[in-house]
Amino acid sequence: MLEELERREPIFHRREFGITREDFDRLTDVGFWEVGASGRRYDREHVWAVLEKRYASDPTGQLDVDWTASEFELREIASNTYLLTYILEQGGRSTRRMTLWQRRAGDWKILYHQGTTVSDTTPHRQVWNTE
Repeated sequence: MLEELERREPIFHRREFGITREDFDRLTDVGFWEVGASGRRYDREHVWAVLEKRYASDPTGQLDVDWTASEFELREIASNTYLLTYILEQGGRSTRRMTLWQRRAGDWKILYHQGTTVSDTTPHRQVWNTE
């Protein structure tokens, strides 16, 4: 499962999954939304409008090659629903990313996505003391 979703990230930079409105509709749930690095909330229509401009201004995908993704982790949070987290390095900018994926009728739908800009991507896990 992890490898399958890893191949799809970062979302909307993987042109092999399509660049048309129909592809976007197929990939995303009707209630899809995301929180950008700015902390702003973007609905499905806004995200599509931004992607449509990107794809039109960069038809060969040259701007989609300057990134690396690492430290993928996957957690099943409900039946057929998975939280995928990773770090994206893109043109000198680091972001921690999370995508909420759901498996439906043999295909994947994106429910939610978030990217948070970070200055330190050193791996660390917080251990919570519940006592």
